[in-house]
Amino acid sequence: MAKKDSSTLKLAVIGLGMGRGHLGDYQDYERSEVVAVCDKDAQRLKERGEAAGIEPGCCYSDYRKLLRDAEKLGLDAVSVALPNALHAPVTVAAAKAGLHVLCEKPMATTARDARRMIRAADEAKKKLMINFSFRFTDQSQALRRLVDSGSVGEVYYGRTVWHRRRGLPGFGGWFGQKELAGGGPIIDLGVHRLDLALWLMGNPTPVTVSASTYGAIGPQLARKKRKKFDVEDLGCALVRFDNGATLIVEASWAGFSEKKEDMVTQLWGSEGGIIQRNIGEGYTFEALAYGESNGALWESRLQQPLEKSSSAYRAFVDAVLDDTPVPAPAEHGLQVQLILDAIYKSATQHREVKVPKPAGR
Repeated sequence: MAKKDSSTLKLAVIGLGMGRGHLGDYQDYERSEVVAVCDKDAQRLKERGEAAGIEPGCCYSDYRKLLRDAEKLGLDAVSVALPNALHAPVTVAAAKAGLHVLCEKPMATTARDARRMIRAADEAKKKLMINFSFRFTDQSQALRRLVDSGSVGEVYYGRTVWHRRRGLPGFGGWFGQKELAGGGPIIDLGVHRLDLALWLMGNPTPVTVSASTYGAIGPQLARKKRKKFDVEDLGCALVRFDNGATLIVEASWAGFSEKKEDMVTQLWGSEGGIIQRNIGEGYTFEALAYGESNGALWESRLQQPLEKSSSAYRAFVDAVLDDTPVPAPAEHGLQVQLILDAIYKSATQHREVKVPKPAGR
């Protein structure tokens, strides 16, 4: 059995596609050590395992074998970076193996599975965090501090968006299959902007959703290639909350839009407003705030944070080692999942639907 070091968190990364980012960040942090990796793609497992310096005997093609070896490896935690439909079964199994879990977004493909994950972590007395990475940018952290200071007042309306002019996933892969992904851009891209908006709003309780989804471009292209694609390529929703606030959510993989990549979250409050958005068409972001003072309207732009924000991965490591609450808890993942479920239900039934309460998991 590997020797335990209470000052270092020993992790395994399960899934080396999206998990490649997990792996790199953990390895760059002095408080964490990746001791094992897992991926069913043998070539990818070999290449990325070797690049990370992982011993061949610690490279697994089956997560169940990895979890059985958890004690031998000295594991404390795992990162789950798999297709959405596997988040729940792998997270539940990891918790039962006595491990803390950082799970990729979305938390699951249904709220029912999200509740299973929370129960498993609670019963094992282990931490479960969801990788809502947009919370951890310098701009997002600065805006949250602004909201917490009371400068924005009571947030009553918002719009949160991620549109791509052409960003359809490779046809035939799991992203375009509802059984594996749970949906299209709403659950893939929209989940990021939805969580960011909810977090900045203070996570009010959703009560109803009215939504529509469309397949104007993706399904036709997939048919020409004779590939499976049974999810939306654009979705939109109006979410109402118990405090009277309203949020518009939009996400697309394809559409005749102005920008090839457009990400924006804007909130209106009783005392001011805030925006977090991408600059140009890339992945560099800016944050702005608006208000009124001495009879004049003002605008403020974040220039340089005084202290760089931690990544989601490092924040997870710190929370486990220091035994503090995780900054993106599973309860927030469940709240997001309840809204996602309601969006797809509303779009299918062509009516406004109620969002179940998160209590009673």
